[in-house]
Amino acid sequence: MSEIRIPLGFKTAGVACGIKKNDKKDLALIVSDSLAEAAGVFTKNQVKGHSLKWTMDKVKNNKIKAVVINSGNANACIGSKGDRDAERIADITSKHAGCDKCQVLLGSTGVIGFPLPMEKIESGLYEAFSQLGSGNSKDAACAIMTTDTFPKEVSIDISLSGKKVTLYGMAKGSGMIHPNMATMIGVLLTDAFISQEMLQNALIAVVNKSFNRISVDGDTSVCDMVIILANGKAANKKITQENEDYETFVAALEKISVSLSRMLAKDGEGATKLIEIHVKNAPDNDTAHKISSSIAKSPLVKTAMFGHDANWGRILTAAGYSGAVFNQDMIDIFIGDLLVCKNGVGLSFDEDKALEILKQDEVKITVDLKMGNSEDIMWTCDFSYDYVKINSAYRT
Repeated sequence: MSEIRIPLGFKTAGVACGIKKNDKKDLALIVSDSLAEAAGVFTKNQVKGHSLKWTMDKVKNNKIKAVVINSGNANACIGSKGDRDAERIADITSKHAGCDKCQVLLGSTGVIGFPLPMEKIESGLYEAFSQLGSGNSKDAACAIMTTDTFPKEVSIDISLSGKKVTLYGMAKGSGMIHPNMATMIGVLLTDAFISQEMLQNALIAVVNKSFNRISVDGDTSVCDMVIILANGKAANKKITQENEDYETFVAALEKISVSLSRMLAKDGEGATKLIEIHVKNAPDNDTAHKISSSIAKSPLVKTAMFGHDANWGRILTAAGYSGAVFNQDMIDIFIGDLLVCKNGVGLSFDEDKALEILKQDEVKITVDLKMGNSEDIMWTCDFSYDYVKINSAYRT
């Protein structure tokens, strides 16, 4: 998945329209040559942004031609003007793209409570359409970033009914990230020929194994989504049921989604390392997930990881307040491949080896409940001094 390829029939652009300072890209555009099937999953936060609500409404019953995402200023919590601005962006985009405004999806991310600079966005859209191409996806990936330190994109080719099919994804997110979406926007594109129902089913299945398995700080935001467009340009036999082609498609979609999710967790605000939490041999999936999620959002676990402190007691404690029921006298805990707690009791382990493991930029924590066959994985990052610096002065 090293070479980035855009699926057939899609073009992208990313421009600087002046929302952000220092001429940073802040407006992304994605256009399909033909109308595409679309599906989406959205934040579970009760508060939702205006552009997000537009997309949630339009993705249900429309084939989609274009996606517009701005960063630096979220279109959220400004009353009826936010709804009008969302419709205005869709309308302008539709005139450039030659489609109905209902066939345009929107995304918006940044500080909430401030109206969008519509004149800048309108001129930015004109420029973005002039720059559309199939080889500049990185510009679009940069244009959706907020506090991210690098653009996140990935692609993969597969074969469906003898036809080459490409799947591509870009995502942004660095803080306010926790399951049920987060300050995170993901856009997935494919030239696969697949029904809307199967596309939605595939996305839900994949999100629950990837984007809903990452946590940076336990917060979720109001503008977050993952959407997928499929324009059918690969001309494979249409996927309308859960057959072998569908399983191949889902596996590939999961692969790129997990890859993007790991990038998001690794790029958590101020993060110095990616942490994978694997809870195994649980009595059921719910127990495994409660424990992995509790450990992933524990500030004490995350600060210990930053300080290279093999404080396994914090891991066990986070499991204990997760709400899951387990036998503490059976639990084993590993940091990397180092066993630090056996049957709920601390061991005398090699502190130098623990330090060596914790200094790596990726650390795995394994919790073995020894109570069944279920498991769950979460990806998170450490908490550093920089996380506080970034979030204490986010608006200023």
